[in-house]
Amino acid sequence: MKDNTPLKIAMFGHKRVPSREGGVEMVVGELSSRLVALGHSVTCYNRSGRHIGGSDFQKKQPRFYKGVRIKKVLTIDKKGLAAVSSSVVASIKCAFGRFDVVHIHAEGPAFMCWMPKLFRKKVVVTVHGLDHQRAKWGKFASKYIMSGEKNAVRFADEIIVLSEGVKKYFEDTYNRDTVFIPNGVNRPELFSPELIKDVFDLDKDKYILFLGRLVPEKGLVYLINAFKKVKTDKKLVIAGGSSDTSDFEKGIKALASDDERIVFTGFVEGQLLSELYSNAFVYTLPSDLEGMPLSLLEAMSYGNCCLVSDIGECADVVEDKAVLFKKGDTEDLREKLQLLCDNEELVNKYKTQVADYILKKYNWDNVAAETLKLYKK
Repeated sequence: MKDNTPLKIAMFGHKRVPSREGGVEMVVGELSSRLVALGHSVTCYNRSGRHIGGSDFQKKQPRFYKGVRIKKVLTIDKKGLAAVSSSVVASIKCAFGRFDVVHIHAEGPAFMCWMPKLFRKKVVVTVHGLDHQRAKWGKFASKYIMSGEKNAVRFADEIIVLSEGVKKYFEDTYNRDTVFIPNGVNRPELFSPELIKDVFDLDKDKYILFLGRLVPEKGLVYLINAFKKVKTDKKLVIAGGSSDTSDFEKGIKALASDDERIVFTGFVEGQLLSELYSNAFVYTLPSDLEGMPLSLLEAMSYGNCCLVSDIGECADVVEDKAVLFKKGDTEDLREKLQLLCDNEELVNKYKTQVADYILKKYNWDNVAAETLKLYKK
């Protein structure tokens, strides 16, 4: 393809755009809109079905988003079937549609990458994380996701990965070359604590923030158990929706029920989300497993002191600009939480250096440019 040739691009594998339901949705929204701004045509195949935050966040899907054409596909809205059913339908539409490139997001949806490839489309798969390792999936779902990974290796023209660790995994497991293109982050607007004060009685620097999906691999059990032993008057705010893991959400709420300092906000977006990021004393992400955590990039862009597990996907992002604890080690997490709660000067030291660092390191325009090069390779 010539460098100046406009491309017709299709994307599927996400829930819906525009949306903040997960990292995949945020990536698709940022990438697709920038590709349109560069002069290309992009169609995103959105799932139908319920929003992760519940009916309060359910909105009519637009026909266009920042120039991106939005198409809704049939979805069986049941646990374990939503991604499968929507990907099957989307892959058929992509195969028969007039597209130059079909970009599939996540390992499960990549199971269908053979379909557009059969119709001579260029197929690119982004592996947002090794999803078959996630604790929320049963045997069938895990096997399906693993099959998606193998199909990506077999049929995709290019595979994008978000971390050096996953790149090495594909080299060691399949002897397959992949391309490392990390996520990006935007410079945010900072907000004073107004809505969070009214809704949750939260003040600036008076809480530790976790923000993400309420799923087992995020380390929330460690976090709650560790925080309950920390001597502080600060609160622990757990913000996010539960997706396919409502039983897990009930479990962690029960675990936290004997500590009135722990606050669950549910799914948040808009100004409420920005205020939570803007006014946190510390942001924490105690994950066992990540792809490339966009919430961590966002927290750092707001100038937060961050406390994260020492998995490569977090450690590679923060380098020396955050505090690490040993993955899965509740006692080490407790010690680091206590250290930060007792040492405001240390927290402020991390806050002063982190925003400019992360904004320089991760840029969405660079992500779009590198992805476009891959499309035209």
